[in-house]
Amino acid sequence: MNTRLQALMIGQAGVCTSTQARQCETSEADLAGLVRRGELVRVRRDAYVAGEIWSAATPEVRLALRARAVMLGRPRSSASHQAALALHGLPLWGVDLSRVDLVVEVDRLRHRDGVRLHPSRTGENPVRAGGVRCVPVAVAVAQVGLEAGVAAALVPLDHALRTSVCTREEVAEAFERRASGPLRRERARSVLALADPASESPGETRTRLLLTDMGVPFESQVDVRGPDGRLVGRVDFLVSGKVVVEFDGLVKYEGAQGREALVLEKRREDSLRSLGLEVVRLVWSDLDHPLRVAQLISAALVRSD
Repeated sequence: MNTRLQALMIGQAGVCTSTQARQCETSEADLAGLVRRGELVRVRRDAYVAGEIWSAATPEVRLALRARAVMLGRPRSSASHQAALALHGLPLWGVDLSRVDLVVEVDRLRHRDGVRLHPSRTGENPVRAGGVRCVPVAVAVAQVGLEAGVAAALVPLDHALRTSVCTREEVAEAFERRASGPLRRERARSVLALADPASESPGETRTRLLLTDMGVPFESQVDVRGPDGRLVGRVDFLVSGKVVVEFDGLVKYEGAQGREALVLEKRREDSLRSLGLEVVRLVWSDLDHPLRVAQLISAALVRSD
């Protein structure tokens, strides 16, 4: 990659178009070679991302990069739906991470080659996220919730409320503008009622929703203290005052620091058990099997009696 194209992509957060590449003295043959060598990744016709950045990116960041690259060819557009949430730096779950949604001046919904174009709405002004035009967070949450469901909206919303990038009232207003019909209004009510800024991760959000749907009585983010009042630990969920339910993403236990964290977590769990509490640890795969989770909690409740 020549230095002119490198400089251009640095200034554009790692993305470019083929037209821009040609302007930087990179021919079509050169561009194809860069893609073959992995220096560039073609994310759509006329849209490219630096290979080094793409390979290190999380799925959410890849969606944000894809949106940035696509929007170079549509400077008057605004990212929407999950593309906007990704650009705002929010976690995602249960949505299509290969599709870029944009709000543009069109008369009807259009979908082509991984990009979906939505008509703009009067009175909804775009904001900037990392220099890119996006719909506001509250609007994007409502869009995702009405299309992909309650869990898909709660994962970014919990994080957004915890970090104060939007308010519950703003989300309620965004839903009100879109939720026509009883089913859509009920979905909107569910998202708003179930949102919890105390949630610290997407896994915790999904666990909370699972426990709620199963009708399990629980408290979230509970400080557990010993007989002397000393804090033993804050637990994700406490079921019936007897069973601690923790979501474990496992990533925190990788490497040398992870092994140290695992030792500390084991000591913490031993301390919880010494207080007569049972501990149930859930991982990502458990969340797709409600019966398994119900059985684990039921068995723990029996042991605690």
